[in-house]
Amino acid sequence: MAHVHLVIGSTGAGKSTYARALTERERGVRFVIDEWMRELFGPDQPKNPGYDFYAPRIERASAMIWSVVRQLARVSVPSVLEIGLTERVARAALYQKAADAGLQLKLHCLDAPRELRWQRVEARNVERGATFAMAVTREMFDFVEQMWEPPDAVELDAHEGVRVDTSLP
Repeated sequence: MAHVHLVIGSTGAGKSTYARALTERERGVRFVIDEWMRELFGPDQPKNPGYDFYAPRIERASAMIWSVVRQLARVSVPSVLEIGLTERVARAALYQKAADAGLQLKLHCLDAPRELRWQRVEARNVERGATFAMAVTREMFDFVEQMWEPPDAVELDAHEGVRVDTSLP
């Protein structure tokens, strides 16, 4: 059975770049929640969307992603998930889903200093290159920063975890 790779980190940590390279290396399929949200719900997004708009749509898109991941695993195709999960409780729910499905999950935690990450986000907002999914404001960045709960050693060990410092060249 193929691995399911979960790539996590706070905003601007380099998740998209890392996930793209990991997907190539593993010859797998990459799932990015921001891309799904933009394509599925972007045209219907109200002017000032908030939690009430995003939360149920993220839940539905995540359920569809998980359905496809399970199908891919049955045919031995690895999946690379870049689906948020900034909080431990959300990751724990995914770990349980993977265990219930008999899937092997490997955790990849990316990190870089906060100001470097914000610089990356500002540049991405302007350049709108390959890893751009949506403009991120400073308010959004700070909101996610408050939610971000990095995995501890126990969580990393339990899921074949690796911690990657993306501030290094």
